[in-house]
Formats: sequence, structure tokens, C-alpha cells
Amino acid sequence: MTDEAPATPGRIVLLTASHRVAPGLLSWPAWQLLRAADAVLCADPGHPQLPYLREAGVTVEQAAPTAQELVDACAGGRTVVVIPSSEGDGTDARLTDGLARLAGSGRVRMPDLELLPGSYDLPGARLLDLVQVMDRIRVECPWSSTRTHQGLAKYAIEEAYELVEAIEEGDADELREELGDVLLQVVFHARIAEERPAAEEGEEDAGPFSIDDVAGTIVEKLMHRHPHVFGDETAETPEDVKAHWLRMKAVEKQRDSVTDGVPLGQPGLALAAKLAGRTRTAGLDVPLPKAEGVGYELLALAVRAEEAGVDPEAALRAAARVYRDAIRTAEGHAG
Repeated sequence: MTDEAPATPGRIVLLTASHRVAPGLLSWPAWQLLRAADAVLCADPGHPQLPYLREAGVTVEQAAPTAQELVDACAGGRTVVVIPSSEGDGTDARLTDGLARLAGSGRVRMPDLELLPGSYDLPGARLLDLVQVMDRIRVECPWSSTRTHQGLAKYAIEEAYELVEAIEEGDADELREELGDVLLQVVFHARIAEERPAAEEGEEDAGPFSIDDVAGTIVEKLMHRHPHVFGDETAETPEDVKAHWLRMKAVEKQRDSVTDGVPLGQPGLALAAKLAGRTRTAGLDVPLPKAEGVGYELLALAVRAEEAGVDPEAALRAAARVYRDAIRTAEGHAG
């Protein structure tokens, strides 16, 4: 009499999918597994993947088995696929904890346990989370729901300055946080813009737009202004790229003056340097005003800095930080 071979324990496959990827867009290994499995289980009747699986002819049983029931279902070498819940209600954690306890007991011959990602986040996927969070905050937060473009304008300026400070300080953690704060301003303003009334016929003012419209606009602009990357032109040096950029801007903007489009509300040194750069690029010979005063002296310094390739704002901030440190040192000695 020969000993009977032990029954094959089968396997359990947990099939995960990113909620940031459209339902139904699963990998080929995932579809192969779903079609070949002996059973496909899902405890969540509203799971977004279910309509697409049923449309593809995959039978999905609504069930929330215990760990022991799932192990028993795999008896005889069967493959059981479990689609985790999309609700985050703890059902999946209880199941995996139960399986871990069974495996640790040493009393149960466990099936093979696999985790198969059916889809992965693409680069930038967390931006979708940010848009969803902003949508909810705009609706449910008493403060955020009443903000306007005008009321938020000052925060955009503050966050930009804090970003510049993080860059100059060289703190990577601070840089990451400040970039997020600046990004929030973009998403916040775009969300508010979705609520704009539709433009009446004949009105020049645009109607509502979304963060997708914002992203689409800058994508089109970047592709148009980089013909050496997305077109047939060539650029071998940074100077070639800048020349392409300036030509494209000139065609797009059709400005009457080189000063058009220079925001007068920016810091004074930056404004002076920007005007000087526009003048130099246009090949104009415009003498500096001969008037006296601190303002004209600063203007001359800003122009000189721009000609030398130095950002006068950054240079002054660097000098101011040295001055700040000297003040702190003096305070320490005085104390």
C-alpha cells in the first residue's frame, strides 16, 4: 500500500489596482489571471472594477470569506483571486491578519500567497489626489469655500517668496514643502475658476476653466516654444534655446513695446533688471536717467548687475543674510 500524496494547497492571489488609474485598465498578467482563476472574490459590491470584469466575461462572486474559508476554497490546487475592497473598511486587513495567524500556527498547510499589482501609478498620479482633496475642501471647508482669486492673491506672493528662500537655503525638505504650497495655490485658483459663470455671447471674458485646462495650456505652450525638442528645429547651446524662446514669444504676443508684459508690481530690483534685460535683448541703447537719488542709484546698480549676469534680488538677499547673521552675533555679544 502506497502513501497518498498530500493534496496540493493551491494559491491565493490578492489583485490590487491603483485608484488613480481608470477602472478596467489592468495589466495583461492581471487579465490572464482573472480569466484562468477558479474563483474571483470581492466583498465590495460597488467596486469600480466590477462592471469591467463582468463585461469581459469574468465571473466575480460577492463574498468576504474568513482566512480559514479562503484556505479551504483553495483545496485541490485551486487558484482563488481576491479583489481588495475599495472602501478601506478594514476587511482586507482582517483577512490578511487571519492568513498570517494561520500560517504562523504551523497546523495548516497554507496555499501559496501572492500579491499581483494589476495597475501602477503613473508619474504625477498623486496630483490627482491633490485635485480630489481640493474639490472636497472647496465644498466642505467654511474658510476655503468662500475664498476668491483676489483674496488668495497675497498668499501666492508669500508662498513664492518662501520657495525662493528654501532654494537659497539649500534645505531639500523645506524645498519639497514649499513647492507643495506653491502647487496648492495653482490648484486652488483653478478650482475657483471652475465656478466662474459661463461667458455670454459676445463677451471677451472667458467662462469657467479647470486644472486640466491650465495644464493643457502650459503643455501646448511648452511644446510650441521647444521646436528643437518637439519639432524639426535644432538647438545645440542654451543660447540657441533662448533665441528660439524669444522668437516664439514675439510671434505669440505681438507686443508694441519691449516693456509690454513686464509686471510693474514685482520687487524694484527685479523690475529694473527685467527692463534692462528686455532693452539689451532688443539691441536698444537707452541711457539711464541722470536724476539723483537713491532710487536712481539702485536702478544703475540693477542694470549693472543684469549686464554682468547677476540677479540683483538674489545678490541683495545674500548680502542681507550676512547682515542678519552679523546682527545676531552682535546681539549675542550684547547679551
